[in-house]
Amino acid sequence: MTHLLLAPILIPLVTGAILLLLERTHSTTVLRTGAWIGIAVLLAASVLMFAQSYGGDITVYLLGDWPSRLGIVLMADRLSALMVLTTVLLAIPCLLYACAGWDQRALHFHALFQIQLAGLNGAFLTGDVFNLFVFFEVLLIASYGLLLSGGRGARIGAGMHYVVFNIVASTLFLIALGLLYGMLGTLNMAEIAVRIAEVPEESLAMVRAAAGLMLVVFCAKAALLPMYLWLPETYSRAPAAVAALFTIMTKVGLYTVLRLTTLVFGEGAGEMAGFAQDTLLTFGLVTLALAGLGVVGATRLRIGAAYLVLMSSGTLFVAFALAQPGTIAAGLYYLPHSCFAAAALFLIAHIVQRERGRLGDRLLEPGQPLRRLTGVLYMIAAIAVVGLPPLSGFIGKFLLLDATPLDDAGWVFAAVLGSSLLALVGLSRTGTRLFWRVDTDTLPSPAPSIRRTEITATVVLLAYGLAMTLAAEPVVRYAQATADQLLDADAYIREIRGTTPQVRAP
Repeated sequence: MTHLLLAPILIPLVTGAILLLLERTHSTTVLRTGAWIGIAVLLAASVLMFAQSYGGDITVYLLGDWPSRLGIVLMADRLSALMVLTTVLLAIPCLLYACAGWDQRALHFHALFQIQLAGLNGAFLTGDVFNLFVFFEVLLIASYGLLLSGGRGARIGAGMHYVVFNIVASTLFLIALGLLYGMLGTLNMAEIAVRIAEVPEESLAMVRAAAGLMLVVFCAKAALLPMYLWLPETYSRAPAAVAALFTIMTKVGLYTVLRLTTLVFGEGAGEMAGFAQDTLLTFGLVTLALAGLGVVGATRLRIGAAYLVLMSSGTLFVAFALAQPGTIAAGLYYLPHSCFAAAALFLIAHIVQRERGRLGDRLLEPGQPLRRLTGVLYMIAAIAVVGLPPLSGFIGKFLLLDATPLDDAGWVFAAVLGSSLLALVGLSRTGTRLFWRVDTDTLPSPAPSIRRTEITATVVLLAYGLAMTLAAEPVVRYAQATADQLLDADAYIREIRGTTPQVRAP
């Protein structure tokens, strides 16, 4: 079953390549059929890998056996299996929503969609930071095409800002990797964890600079303050299905920060132990507050949904920076919930936009009455994303607050509860203006027909959150076991070093 680690990467890559060839048929039905076959096979592989990692096994797969430590190392544990499964589960309703008609207007949509899945899964499975950079670029290049394909006007402007920002971040990433390799002689995560504790005093400052630069890149991709300005406009201008899939892209940066802080900067890192944790906690708290204000001040529903993605990033930075088993477990429970809830809001925003016609999802002008079904979906999504009981958002935030150490409780409670209150105010205001404040002086125009595929995709995302609520006990137990595994850095070092050749830096 070791070869199973390749499946979440190879399946979407091969599917994407086949779909590129099938585009010559000019048949939407053929492309959709191929895409769904690929997703079905990918889901099966993801479930098998999740089951394989459920018991706590750490599986390492070495592509190549070069003594220069340049082999591509893949690694599957509870965390990576959870992230891959979350990605696939999110992709299913996103693809379903796109198949309602938007995919016909986007050049190479299905091929790019599969390639982005390959990049996401590769980032979650790699055990080497250079190959992490490679998979970052794969998913980013695919996201450029998904965002800009069929776009014009404001979307093109937001897309260009997104491209430039990520090119700059990727350049900084390469510089950091060069510095780190020059100082440590390896980019394998487990080897870095060993060698970073042996860095001589005279080289420590340079290693800190390289590690700090690398963390800046990951925080930029996760939209941590002050590097979040690219996110609201980009996500709000993206097509609904694309924006919904993008909700997990910020989690790639968060995943990497968590992986490095527990494995590389853990208790065995010597002078580098706990590197930048206090800084990440501080900026996470401020990001939470600003995201809450962004939801309150949003003039469009999509902008509000984008700030809610930012709020989820802030919450997860706080959970992971506290570095306690309970807070990490709470963050791991909250992470998939936040992806599903925010993605549902993006889909609902598009449905609202079509129903309101020329007014779109703007909140400053009253429009014609919207369908009750749309209002019900919005209410459920709002309750979930704010964190009101009894849905999964409440469980995640409650677990986080319950596990927060007393020394940090004041600031964490204030930021988490304060941002939740601001989000509640903002979404209540949004709901009031969309569903209650209607223009009764003009005759309503005929409402567009209901697209059952779009409604089904939205319901699936909301059903994920309901399932996490009903199955909270086993999901939380899995998250706690994952947190305990992550904090046992020696287990990763033993497993990876036992698989790969040991060569010291020159």
